Amino acid sequence: PILYSYFRSSCSWRVRIALALKGISYDLVPVNLIKDGGQQFSAEFKALNPMQQVPTLKIDGITLSQSLAIINYLEETHPNPRLLPQDPKKRAQVRMIADHIASGIQPLQNLSIVKQMGEKKMEWAQNCITSGFQALEQILQHTAGRYCVGDEVSMADLCLVPQVVNAESFKVDMGPYPTITRINKALLELEAFKISHPSRQPDTPAELRA
Repeated sequence: PILYSYFRSSCSWRVRIALALKGISYDLVPVNLIKDGGQQFSAEFKALNPMQQVPTLKIDGITLSQSLAIINYLEETHPNPRLLPQDPKKRAQVRMIADHIASGIQPLQNLSIVKQMGEKKMEWAQNCITSGFQALEQILQHTAGRYCVGDEVSMADLCLVPQVVNAESFKVDMGPYPTITRINKALLELEAFKISHPSRQPDTPAELRA
C-alpha cells in the first residue's frame, strides 16, 4: 500500500491510526499542502485524486480517497482488530460520532476554508469547533466507556484525537469538555496513536518533531 499523506492533516492521521492498529505496513508519500502553493494541486496528484485532498491510499489495485471510506475498506479487508462494534446499536453510535466530526466539525476549519476567512480565521475556527464539541460532549456522556463508545477503540476514536489536536492548535478552551479530554488522553497512551502522531512522520519538520 502507498499512503499519500500530510503530517498535519487530521484526515490523514485517522488513516495512519487505522493502518497502525491493523498492523498494515505501507509506503508513505508526503504531499505538502502549503509548499509550492500546495502540492495537492499538481496535475500528477489531481490524476490520482480529483478532489486534490489527502489522504489517498493505493491498495489492492485500487485508489481510495476520503478517510472514512478508506477506514471502512480496511475494516472489511482486515477485520482484526475491529474498529466497528458487532452490536448494531453501538456500530451506529460509532458511525454517528465519526460523521459528527468528519462532516460536522473538521471540514469547517479545513485549510482551504480557513484561508478564505482571512483575519477572522481564528475566530471562525474556534466557533466551528466549539459548537461541534458542545454537541459531541453531550453525545459522549451517553456512549463513552474508556473510549468514545464503550471500552473498545473504534472508528469514532480515530476521528476524535486528530480533532482535539486541531482544537488545541486553534487555542480552543478544552475546559468545558471533560469527557472529550479524558478519552483523548487515554487514546494518546496507545502505541498506534503515538506512532501515527503528526510529530513523528517522515515529513514532519525538524522543529516540530517529538
